[in-house]
Amino acid sequence: MLGAVASFSAMAVAGREISAELNTFELMFYRSVIGFFIVLGLLSLSPKGLGQVRTKRFGQHIQRNVFHFAGQNLWFYGVAVIPFSQLVALEFTNPIWVAVLAPFFLGERMTAVRVLAAVMGFIGVLIVARPGVAPFELGHAAGLLAALGFAINTLYTKTISRTDTVLCVLFWMTLLQSLFGLVLSLPGGIPWPSPAMWIWVCTVGVCGLTAHLSLTSALSLAPATIVAPMEFARLPVVTGLGMWLYAEGFEWQVLLGAVVIILGNLVNITFEQRRQKALA
Repeated sequence: MLGAVASFSAMAVAGREISAELNTFELMFYRSVIGFFIVLGLLSLSPKGLGQVRTKRFGQHIQRNVFHFAGQNLWFYGVAVIPFSQLVALEFTNPIWVAVLAPFFLGERMTAVRVLAAVMGFIGVLIVARPGVAPFELGHAAGLLAALGFAINTLYTKTISRTDTVLCVLFWMTLLQSLFGLVLSLPGGIPWPSPAMWIWVCTVGVCGLTAHLSLTSALSLAPATIVAPMEFARLPVVTGLGMWLYAEGFEWQVLLGAVVIILGNLVNITFEQRRQKALA
């Protein structure tokens, strides 16, 4: 989880730096191409080799990556235009979206606890964004929609991972999103990053994979009730980076809203853990 927190935080800084030269489609193109070649290297070292990229769920891989690509573009846009702390606080609604959408995607039962978590998440969003008091900007909308895109991506991943390996998922993710980024970047031409910018582009390409691998490994080694609270440590980390590198101010409303969203997540996670133990 420390690896995941470090990877996501590095991606936030790199994404803001890259926004000076590349738009989000161009950034996603370079990120995905770099990631694709890294995944090919990992596949060559894996005992199962390239054979594991065969899949009977190709349609679901496409659908998953459409939502993930959209969410990631919106996240990189938010990184560039609103404070890190606000974006990450809004991003923490991701697990609540998963809980609300799971009955529709996975056939799971909607419970009162899931509704409570969703209400707490909504209240937290209102505290962070403060509509009517502070201007609700496109960056805030991007952060919320990114969280929704990531949530749908999580639900597709949960289904796909029943039969496909992590490297299979990463292979199709980097390949498909390379194509998405290429098609959407071509109309305006794809600029070649300046020499100073390549370090940030490579940071995004590498950290996009290390974040995914770290989070997946953490969930395989420890219960979600332990893993999820550690992910919330990303808020003070990125807030500190924003204050240090970009002179972003500290807003207690963002902290309060994030706490409410986090509590909503923990309520849902704790209930789900108890329910699974009862079923076992």
